[in-house]
Amino acid sequence: MKLGELQKAKGSTTSRKRVGRGPGSGLGEQSTRGHKGARARAGFKYKPWHEGGQMPLLRRLPKRGFHNIHGTVYQAVNVDDIARKFATGGEINIASLKEHNLIRSLNRPVKVLGNGELKVSITLKVHAASKSAIDKITAAGGKVEIVK
Repeated sequence: MKLGELQKAKGSTTSRKRVGRGPGSGLGEQSTRGHKGARARAGFKYKPWHEGGQMPLLRRLPKRGFHNIHGTVYQAVNVDDIARKFATGGEINIASLKEHNLIRSLNRPVKVLGNGELKVSITLKVHAASKSAIDKITAAGGKVEIVK
């Protein structure tokens, strides 16, 4: 067998269907699209959620729950995270929490939660803190200041 003698298998390739090329081609007039309707139009595409007149899934499912549009979404930081990153103690504010990658954004409020233990004295300046977090920080000799 030589490289120049290679041939494709018989029937492995077919020429593409050329629609809309007149009545003599057998694929003129409606060009295999049928009569009228959305599918016959140019640029038509069914959306993945389209169910063809059937009541859509999103409308069939019951709506539950409540989303408070006026609620505050805090960035949570636990006491054990603070103890791990700030082993020496000192003053901790929102900027220092961001530097140590404990929060993602400086624009959203921060709340300290009481999961874990704290052994060093710290002064914490955050937007909110849970009662258990305040108790643990004050028990270690520190204090919590709430900022606006």
